[in-house]
Amino acid sequence: MITEHDFLNISGTQSDAYDFKQARLGIIGGSGLYRIENLKDIVELSLDTPYGKPSNKLLIGNLFGIEIVFLARHGEKHTLNPSEIPYKANIWAMRSLNVRWLISASAVGSLKENIKPCDIVIPDQFIDRTHQRPLTFFNNGVVAHISMANPFCDILSQILSKEIEKLLTKDKKMHIGGTYLAMEGPAFSTRAESNLYRDWGCSIIGMTNHTEARLAKEAEIAYSSLSMVTDYDCWNQNCENVSVEMVIENLQENANFAKSIISAVAKRVSSLRPPSSFHSALKDALVTPEEHVPEKTKSKIKLFTDKYWL
Repeated sequence: MITEHDFLNISGTQSDAYDFKQARLGIIGGSGLYRIENLKDIVELSLDTPYGKPSNKLLIGNLFGIEIVFLARHGEKHTLNPSEIPYKANIWAMRSLNVRWLISASAVGSLKENIKPCDIVIPDQFIDRTHQRPLTFFNNGVVAHISMANPFCDILSQILSKEIEKLLTKDKKMHIGGTYLAMEGPAFSTRAESNLYRDWGCSIIGMTNHTEARLAKEAEIAYSSLSMVTDYDCWNQNCENVSVEMVIENLQENANFAKSIISAVAKRVSSLRPPSSFHSALKDALVTPEEHVPEKTKSKIKLFTDKYWL
């Protein structure tokens, strides 16, 4: 029988953290996706991190030859709004369990006519309009400047899009590329805001992915977004204004499709174990000399920095 102790013994210690044969695929499930089906040998972990507790228990199981770590972003009963999510704890927990590839499954609104509800988008850029989020692990006596020119891992996004393409039906369409507008929430946009973001050329709007992506890159985890369109936001006056009921209805329609996508991607990642530039994102980013970093701060980030400072 697999126990919690067994998993913690192989959960990304410094000796094996860069052995990609042992690395895990992480899935963060957003609104409507609170568990993954077909996981085998499941263990639930309640972790404490230097940044507090994650959103929920982490589920670890095997899927097509690779260990999956799943986390419900808003909690299993959806008790955390986008501003309350413990983003640092979530990403730190993922990396501590040796997750090196991370897919975010998220509900988004469409800012373009041709991107319809229930379509899938694999974005490649962000604009950040949040203002209450922790955006870095590197503060309190340490500075690092990672590049966010390419905020999503191209390799992981390509794997994701290719597997989706195989699963598409006539009533499903995928859009590769596009800019994700990250808003604070939890309220939806005003019509003026929605039209402003359209003028900026944004494709979709959501509340969580930008924060995760920045922290994931600092943690040297390859990150990609499976963005599932639920509505037209409120710019499209020919359609009903976005509501929770509309979002949930369309999420439920996409839920089974999302689970099929995750299974297919897990199988492909298990086969390829793809290296990514994200896996060395801190290589030239650390500015503060190690000897000047306070010990309390150093102990929090050693999971990411030890290979550079040893």
